[in-house]
Parts: sequence; C-alpha cells; structure tokens
Amino acid sequence: MAPTAVQAPVSYVSPRARFGLIVPATNTVVEAEFARMLVPGVSWHSGRIAIANPSLKDDATMVAFLESLRTTIGDAVRSVGMCLPTYLVMGMSAETFWGGLSGAAEFERFMASTSGGLGVTTGALAARAALDAYGARRIGIITPYQAVGDAQVVDFFTAVGYDVHMIHGLRCETATAIAEVAPETIKEAFRRVDALGVDALMQAGTNLPAAVAAAEIERELGKPVIAINTATVWHAYRTNGIMDKVTGFGSLLEEH
Repeated sequence: MAPTAVQAPVSYVSPRARFGLIVPATNTVVEAEFARMLVPGVSWHSGRIAIANPSLKDDATMVAFLESLRTTIGDAVRSVGMCLPTYLVMGMSAETFWGGLSGAAEFERFMASTSGGLGVTTGALAARAALDAYGARRIGIITPYQAVGDAQVVDFFTAVGYDVHMIHGLRCETATAIAEVAPETIKEAFRRVDALGVDALMQAGTNLPAAVAAAEIERELGKPVIAINTATVWHAYRTNGIMDKVTGFGSLLEEH
C-alpha cells in the first residue's frame, strides 16, 4: 500500500505539504540537497537523530552505529511531530535497506507507528519506485558503506527482483566523512559499476553528496543514474500529488 499524507491544518507558507524530515545528527548533506530541490508551497522540517559514535571503520562498528540509532530515532520522530507535519521522510537510507525486503517493510511500519500514522517515504521505497519508473532490471550500485552494509543493499534489491551487476562501497570510516567525498570520486564509482546491459545506476547513503554528480554522470553515460536524495525527494513529492519538475538533478525529477 502506498504511503498517504495526513490531513492537517493549512500552513500559509507550505499549504501543499509539510514534510517531517528525519536525519542523523551526523548528516550535513540531506538538508542542503533537499533545500535545493524545494518547490513552492512545500517545507522541510528536521528531526535529528542523536548519534553516540559516528565510527563506521569496519563491519562491526557499522552494525553498532545502526543499533544505537534505533534507540534514539523515536525521539527525533516525536520532536518533528510537534510541528504537525503532513508526511514523514527518512533522510537516511542504510536502516531502510537493513534486513532485505522484510526488514524494509518492518521499518516502514515502525515509522508509521512511531509517528502516529503518518505516511512515510524511505530510501529503500523511493529507490525501488525510481528504478521501476525507468523499467530497469539490471543495475549497478554505489554506497559509502562497509561490506556488511553493501550486502544488505544487494539483498534488498535482489529480493524485489533486480539483477545487481555490481556494488561498490567507498568504505568511509566515519558517518561525517561520507560528506567529504569529492564529486569526481562519486562519478568514478558510478563508472566502475556500469557495464553494457546495465539499465540504471543507483546510489545509497544520504550523506554522500551525489545529487549533482549523479546528474552529470547520467549525461555522460546516457542512462539513468539515481542519487538516493533525489529519489527520496521525488517519491515524497509524487506520493503527495506534487508533480512539479525540478531541473539540475537528473532525469528523474525532470521527466518523471
């Protein structure tokens, strides 16, 4: 079932939608990229998730990072709920892929329950919908994750019917270091997972500043290249009946 918005009193600044945006406290990219994709009559309102330890240096610390996040995410949802958002958007993606298809569905249920019934866009849900919009079947993926995170992403996409040609994790050592990856490094990662017969390229990891880099490499490669933040904004807009086209971030927001 598609997520739905909740009817709430109209805000004169954002009568079309007030999006509650859930972001890890270590993230410095989501709010900036989402703001650049803002359309009239819409607003983003952040609830930031407390992070005890930003280390992602190996598989064990990445798992510990996500486990600690689950204990504090509820506070972020309840905090942003005080502004009466009409819809909830996840500004992080690793947790939304964890556990494959069943884990992603369970996370959506958790967020809906924690928010008092708000519809929610997650990274996994948005990525799947974006790839479906292109009719893609064989994909290449890049992430900032360690191997354990990459395995979860592959499990999710495989479970929903995609053939993953290749995944490349950048192995960023901290949650904040993800935002420091240069655009050319991101583009080269996309080139690495591309091949003849690959229908589309996908990026996970919301603190990776990939929205513009993905749009630029899309023109070079001549196939869909989808940044997770772009897909998330697109899905949140379209699910809420906001059909505005936004330029500068690739064909997904410009054409779909």
